[in-house]
Amino acid sequence: MSTERYRLKVATGREAELGTPLASGRVQCTACARRCQIGEGQIGLCGVRGVVAGRLYLLNYGRIIAGHVDPIEKKPVVHYRPGSKIFSIATTGCSWLCRFCQNSEISQRRKVEGVEASPERVVQLAEENECEGIAYTYNEPSIFMEYARDVGRIARRKGIFNIFVSNGYDTPESVGAMSEFLDCLTVDFKGSGETGFLRSVVRVPNAEPIFQTLLDVKQRTKIHIEITDLIVPGIGEDLESARRLSRWVLDNLGPDTPIHFLRFHPDYDMMDLPATPVKTLEKHYEVAKKQGLRYVYIGNVPGHPAENTYCPGCNALLVERTGYYIGRYSLDDRGRCATCGYQTPIVGPLGRSARENRFVSVIG
Repeated sequence: MSTERYRLKVATGREAELGTPLASGRVQCTACARRCQIGEGQIGLCGVRGVVAGRLYLLNYGRIIAGHVDPIEKKPVVHYRPGSKIFSIATTGCSWLCRFCQNSEISQRRKVEGVEASPERVVQLAEENECEGIAYTYNEPSIFMEYARDVGRIARRKGIFNIFVSNGYDTPESVGAMSEFLDCLTVDFKGSGETGFLRSVVRVPNAEPIFQTLLDVKQRTKIHIEITDLIVPGIGEDLESARRLSRWVLDNLGPDTPIHFLRFHPDYDMMDLPATPVKTLEKHYEVAKKQGLRYVYIGNVPGHPAENTYCPGCNALLVERTGYYIGRYSLDDRGRCATCGYQTPIVGPLGRSARENRFVSVIG
């Protein structure tokens, strides 16, 4: 792309902070673990971070391609402010190239497009729609970190919490930025992080940066963490990989860390595969439970018992879910089981919108 075209876009962008000038004259972007070295007039793989006049710019600063009101359970997040209403935003671009991407019209665009929305305007939209939190989702939020941080700082001052729905393919620099505003992080491994799967389907070398991100977040911040794992039939369903991932989560993040095994649905460039059999997800569920994880969930299978939360102390039903909606909720204000008093790690209070069904599209 020519420098002239970049200059036209810089007018709506902003100079990025997550970048380091190199002796070669290039700038190394530090927003994600790809660490693209970007030359003058060039753009990183994400499609939204480029170099103009020797400086790195976030070209989509202040532009969102989607804005929706969602239940927090859709992210999926089930142990942080359950039942809350969330304002979800996205920009174009992504740091991954997933062949099965369910948001390809958003994330796989390599164009700076969308509605102009200042950080103040995003927070205003969240307030107007009575949302308790803002989720940065649908594409990888780390690629627009400077924008997300500016939104998040304002949101936090107004009592609105912030969630990243992320691939976790980050850097110590981006984790440092997260620590300034983020309250919750859900990281999706996909195919249990198995190296061959990531290389062929996601186009990244391995999952090591994801593990390092989680360690950094755990050690350096107070951000709530949940793990998701998209199980793709035939090519990303290896039970031994799921066992290794579950053991790593247990040993490094603790037995109370929620892990969600998500059902794959055919999309984008992988329409030839079927949806994940429920029995396959149930096998993954059992693997994680046998490793010692206390809170294991099956996602994208509405009505399955493994959507619910059960008490590790007495096995009572604590939170009953159907899809994204909460039915029964048997926890006190401190997250303790109403039957036996067991202290769960669920962060309350219960969202004021827990029993509402008013989730509508705002933008996009």
